[in-house]
Amino acid sequence: MQKPWQMPQLQNNRLFLAIKILPIAAVTIALFFQDLMLVFTDAIQSDTTSHILAVPILFAYLLYRKRKMLRAVIPLENQNQPKNTKYLSPIIGLLLCTTAVLLYWHGSYTFTPLEYHLIALPIFLAGLILAVFNPQTLRQLAFPIAFLFFLTPPPSEILYYVGAALQILSAESSTAIANLFGASSTLSTATGSPTITLTRPDASKLTFTVDIACSGIYSLIGFLIFIVFVAYITRDKPWKKTTLILIGLPLVYLLNILRITVMIIIGYYYGEDLALQAFHLLGGWFLIFLGTLILLVISEKIFRTQIFAPTAEKCPQCNLLGQQRNSSFCTECGRVVKAGLIKLSKTDVAKLAAITISIVLLLSVQAPLFALSSNQIQASGNRPMISVNTASGTQTHEFLPDETTSEYVKSANYSLSFLYRDIAFEARAKQDMSLIYSYSPLNATDPASNRTEYFIWATIEIGTATSSLHRWETCLITWPLAHGSQAKAVQIELKDIQLTENPLILSRYFVFNQTATNETQAVLYWYESATFTTNGTGQQKKMKISLITYPESIEDIPEVEKQLTALARTIADYWQPIKTWSKITLIISQQGANLAIGTAMLIAAIMIFILLETRRQKQANQKVLQKLSETNKQMITSIRKTEAKTLPTLNKIAKTYQQATGQQISEQQLLDKLSELEKTGTIKSTIASQNDEPIQTWKTHLSRTGKP
Repeated sequence: MQKPWQMPQLQNNRLFLAIKILPIAAVTIALFFQDLMLVFTDAIQSDTTSHILAVPILFAYLLYRKRKMLRAVIPLENQNQPKNTKYLSPIIGLLLCTTAVLLYWHGSYTFTPLEYHLIALPIFLAGLILAVFNPQTLRQLAFPIAFLFFLTPPPSEILYYVGAALQILSAESSTAIANLFGASSTLSTATGSPTITLTRPDASKLTFTVDIACSGIYSLIGFLIFIVFVAYITRDKPWKKTTLILIGLPLVYLLNILRITVMIIIGYYYGEDLALQAFHLLGGWFLIFLGTLILLVISEKIFRTQIFAPTAEKCPQCNLLGQQRNSSFCTECGRVVKAGLIKLSKTDVAKLAAITISIVLLLSVQAPLFALSSNQIQASGNRPMISVNTASGTQTHEFLPDETTSEYVKSANYSLSFLYRDIAFEARAKQDMSLIYSYSPLNATDPASNRTEYFIWATIEIGTATSSLHRWETCLITWPLAHGSQAKAVQIELKDIQLTENPLILSRYFVFNQTATNETQAVLYWYESATFTTNGTGQQKKMKISLITYPESIEDIPEVEKQLTALARTIADYWQPIKTWSKITLIISQQGANLAIGTAMLIAAIMIFILLETRRQKQANQKVLQKLSETNKQMITSIRKTEAKTLPTLNKIAKTYQQATGQQISEQQLLDKLSELEKTGTIKSTIASQNDEPIQTWKTHLSRTGKP
């Protein structure tokens, strides 16, 4: 029960803390809103990134777990620090924010902006925490903030290579185990992905293909998040935490092998339908849950670790001192029983105002993740059409520019045709639409320049999640190689080409030789975003646009690049990007990497200066120590001996001092002595964490080689 004198302080603490926290949360969400929306939309619809849905929940629990420590360290100020380093922490925080923003803008100037943006998020948040609060607060939040790196989708190249290796091992192990239980099965990798063939008791054949989704790679990634989380919150020694991770990763993989084995045995005895039902029932999230449960049992029964702190005996002194106005910690156990006063200084208000204004300015010039078309697109029917409002009414145009809507298409003598909608590919790739168009030249050879005009296919893939819009080089080279098969293409050229300057739209030019037909193929593709309207309801979707042609020879590749680029720029302009970039955004995005490296080097230089200054201060304190009285020297010796064995709380320091000198010292006398020594700089008052409980301690601030 709160005492009457405590209520105003408690209310002010909560108010001032909210005033500091809310702007941090608001500006972070505002700056990264479009990235978070995209990644969570993908996570809902794709198995590849579904594990990301658990990250916010676990992050919230980590913050809850740290609540007591945060209440204790947030009020701490840096008044005891030397003047030449006192204000360096907020400067480092602001530089971290600047580095994150520069990294964010640099990512917007690349072909893979989302990955850069999500990597920048934890860096930006860490910088805000350090700028607004203090290093102790950032230290307590270091792991929760680092945990946000799991929001970044795993690179597809690494995902496919690891998944391919796990596919083969899973299929081989499951087949061998199933045969031991009497299920007659054979394994083949002739088609790339491992295929298990069952000969059932009635002599009928049944085949199961172990693809990337069945390899267990998605469960492994999701389980990695949970096992790192469990290892961190486990209250035990570091080697036990590490052992849990080393045990947990193979554990979930073994569970996936067991899942495939169960599917084979059920299929052998009861048929394909029941086997597939069992396989999907024992899905990735089931494996993660079961693996986590087994790991917790192993942790408790074998390693004797504890996830939650045991119910400790209540310290009788805590309640007594907690009722006293001037006592903030228990002198018996050291536990902080009353949080310090959170202040809202003019400097804090200035920092929060500066951060808020800066973010508002950043949002006004923020680069969109994908160029957004201003056209209204009607998605009803077999293919979408663009609606244009005119004085005479609403008119519809082709989804791509044709000779009637584009001067370039007309001058190049192209004829646009809609060929078909690839429904089979839509089902495999989990896309909303996959449309095939063609630009056929009316004259194959330009008489004026004797230049060959190439027949160009245009494909448009539309989906709600970007994970369904795969990259060409990944599908043709990375995927087959990762599965132990020959690549479907040999790369000739791969580079990025800028289509529009403002807003920036980058495309990827990929030229390759098909191994099956020995044909040279050139593809220019890029991503955009547009609002599709169906039955009066609009929904923003992502598009991958690809222009494809076949050069007659290697010498024609530069000419092919010119033709594809010219047509791509015409299409990009035809869709009328709705949001342009400011000149400052373009300049900073172009130089973002170099500027981010510069700010990172400046941060490193400041941190080195702080380390050198701390070392110098400790050496200076060693000289101060020699001038102290023997009683004070003995007190410092007692603190050093205590911190070498355990947490140096007031009670433990007193016991060590009594053992060393044979003299008893009262709590008040000891507190006065410690306060006096703090002023000399030879010791420091710190808040230590014991099972996430804040403990008041004192530590020496002297050179390690020095002796009292």
